Amino acid sequence: MKKLMSYSVVMFVLVIILLLIIPLPAGVVDLAIILNMSLSLMILVITMTIRDALEFSIFPSLLLVTTLFRLGINVSTTRNILTNGGSSGQIIAAFGDFILQGNVVVGVVIFLIILLMQFIVITKGAERVAEVAARFTLDAMPGKQMAIDADLSSGLIDEQEAKGRREKIQREADFYGAMDGATKIVKGDATMSLITTGVNMIGGVIIGMVQGGQTIGEVLNTYSIATIGDGLVSQIPALLISTATGMIVTRAVSEGSLNDDVSKQFLAQPRAIMISGVVIAVMSVIPGMPRIQLWIVAAGLIGVGYYLSVKVSQEPTLRNAAAFGAAMAGQEPMAPQEEAAPPPQSEEEYFKDVNNIYTLLTVEPIEMEFGYSLIPLVDESVGGRLISRIVIFRRQYAQDMGFVIPSIRLRDSSGLSINQYSIKVKGEEVAKGEILVDYYLALEPANLEHEVDGIETVEPAYGIPSRWIKPEDRERAELYGYTVIDPLSVMVTHLSEVIKQHAYELISRQEVVHLVENVKSAAPELVDEAFPNLVSYALLQRILTNLLKEGIPIKDLETILETTIEYITENGVPTKEIDGLVERIRTSLRRTITRIYCEDGSMRVITMDSELERTMVGALTRGENGFYLSLSPDILQSLVRQLAEQLKKFSSLAQTPVILTSQVMRVHFYRLIEQFYPNVRVLSFNEIANNVQIQSIGSLVLETKKGPK
Repeated sequence: MKKLMSYSVVMFVLVIILLLIIPLPAGVVDLAIILNMSLSLMILVITMTIRDALEFSIFPSLLLVTTLFRLGINVSTTRNILTNGGSSGQIIAAFGDFILQGNVVVGVVIFLIILLMQFIVITKGAERVAEVAARFTLDAMPGKQMAIDADLSSGLIDEQEAKGRREKIQREADFYGAMDGATKIVKGDATMSLITTGVNMIGGVIIGMVQGGQTIGEVLNTYSIATIGDGLVSQIPALLISTATGMIVTRAVSEGSLNDDVSKQFLAQPRAIMISGVVIAVMSVIPGMPRIQLWIVAAGLIGVGYYLSVKVSQEPTLRNAAAFGAAMAGQEPMAPQEEAAPPPQSEEEYFKDVNNIYTLLTVEPIEMEFGYSLIPLVDESVGGRLISRIVIFRRQYAQDMGFVIPSIRLRDSSGLSINQYSIKVKGEEVAKGEILVDYYLALEPANLEHEVDGIETVEPAYGIPSRWIKPEDRERAELYGYTVIDPLSVMVTHLSEVIKQHAYELISRQEVVHLVENVKSAAPELVDEAFPNLVSYALLQRILTNLLKEGIPIKDLETILETTIEYITENGVPTKEIDGLVERIRTSLRRTITRIYCEDGSMRVITMDSELERTMVGALTRGENGFYLSLSPDILQSLVRQLAEQLKKFSSLAQTPVILTSQVMRVHFYRLIEQFYPNVRVLSFNEIANNVQIQSIGSLVLETKKGPK
C-alpha cells in the first residue's frame, strides 16, 4: 500500500489522460468536478497561509497538473453535453439553473464577466509579477553569492550554513523561473475555457437543429443551461488557482502568513480606520444614499479605530506598571522600554566616591572604539547590525574553536577621526582601520583587466589592494571581477580576524575553570582524576594558550585532559618546559588538525630539505627555559627569503600556508618564523592523518655561501 501511495501522483496524471479519451458517466464526472473544486480550494488556502514561497515550491508543477485535470473534465463534459442532449451531471445542471434563472442572456453575461476578470486582471497581473520576480531574482544571485562568501570568509557562518544559503538562492531562482512559465499555463487555460464554451454552444445548436430537428429556441433552452453550467464549474476552480498564483508570486516582502500580515498592518493604523469611518458617515448626507447601512459601517470603523488607539496609548502605561510591580517584588523588570533618567551628576561629584575611582582601573579584554560617522552601524535603534553580527561570530567561534570570546565593549571616541575605528586587546591598541559608510569596498582580483573608479585603499583584515566605490558602481565592479563588500562586513571581518590572532591572550584562568566545569558535566570521573592532584588550572591554561596561539581548536577538551594525564603519569608534571606535553596533545588531535588544513583529501605543504633539518637539529641549544634554535644570520636570512618566495604559491589556494617538519623541530621552527610570518602554520608528520595525501608544492633548502674563486 505504501509503495502504491508513492506513485499516487503518477496514477493521477494517467487518470487525467484517460479523461481525454474514455467517455465517463455523469456520476463520475460529478465526482471529478468536486475533486477539482476541493483541490483548488486547498491550494488557495495554502498559498495564503505560507510564510515563504519556497514552502510551496511544488506549486509550478502542481499548477500544470491541475490545469490538465480541469481540461480533461472539460473534454468529458463537452462529450456528454453533445452526446446526451445537453445533460452532463447534476452539478452542471444545478449551476446552470441557479445562474440563468430562466434567462440565457444573464447567464452568458455573468460567465463572460468571470472569464474576463480572470483573464485580464488576475492572470495578466500574476504573469507580470512572476516575470519581474524571476528577472530580479536572477539578477540578484551574484550579489547574494558574494555576501555569502564574505560572511563565510569572516567566520560569521560556517560552511554548512553557507551551503544551505546557496541552495536556498538556487531554489528561489528555479522557483521564480518556473513560475514565470507556469503563469502562461493559467493564461492559456482561461483562453481554452472560452473556446470550450463556444464549442459547446455552437456544437449543441448544430446537433439540435440538424440531427434533432429542433427550433433555435428549443436548442438554446436545452443546451444553454449545460453550457453555462459547464463554463462556471470550470471557471470557478480556475479563478481560485489564478488567485493562488498571484498570491504566491507576491509573497516576496512578507514577514508572515497573509492573515498575520493583514491583521498586523491594518490594526497598526487606528487613525486611518477612524478617518475612513468619518468619511463614510459624511457620505450619508448625500440625498438618496442608504443612511442606515452607511451609519452602521461608519460606527463600526470609528469604534474599532478608537479601541485600537486607546490600546496603543495604554501599552507604555502597562509596561511601566509591570516594571513597578516587579520592583516591588524585588525582581528585575523584563525588557523595560523606558527608564527614568538618573539625576544629573558632575564628573567631580561622581569621583568623590572612592569606590567609583576603581572603575578606572578596569581593563577590558576587547574594546572597539569608532568615530562619529560609524555610530549608525552600531546603534540598533537606527538599524545598526554590528552587535548582532558580533553575536553570530562569537557563537560560530565557540563552535569551531571551543573557546567563548569575552564580551566586546563598543564605544565612540572623540580621539578618532569620524571614519576610523580602533581595536584594543587588554587596553592596548592592536589594529586600526578606516571605512566609508556610504561606499562599498571592492577587492581587486588577482588578474585585473578593467579598473573601476574609486578611492584606492587596502583591505584592513588581509591587506588586499582595494577601492572604495559608490553604490551605483557596484554591479559594474562585480562584472569586472571585483569582490564587493559592504562597510559593516569590512569592519566585522577585521574585528574577527584580530580576535582570532589574539585569542590566546584572552583565555583567562576564570575561563579555564568554566571550560573544565563544562567538561565535568559530561565526564565527571575524568575531571576528578585530573584536578587537583595531577593537573592544575595554571598548567591547563598554559596548554590551551599554546594550542590557540597556533590556531588549534580546544573544543575536544576531554582528549586534551586524557593526553595530559597520560603524559604526566609517564614523565611527571612539567615545570618550565611544556613543549613535549603540547606536542603529545597535538598528535592526539591529528584528525582535527588534518581537517583544518586538508582540502579535497589532500594537503599542500612546503617541505624541508633533510640537510637543512640536520643543520637545524644541530643548532638546538639548551637554555634556562628549555631548548631554542640558534642559527647563523646567513641561514636565517636565507630561510626568510625562501619562505617569501614559497608562500606566494599559496596565494591562489584557499588553504592556509603549511610547512611540514619532523616532530623534533616543529615547535622550534615555528618560534623562529612566527615573528616574520605569524599566519604560517608548522606541522609535523605525526599530526597528519594517514588517509591524507600530502602534496609538496615547494621546499626549503640549506643554501651555502660560496666564496670567490
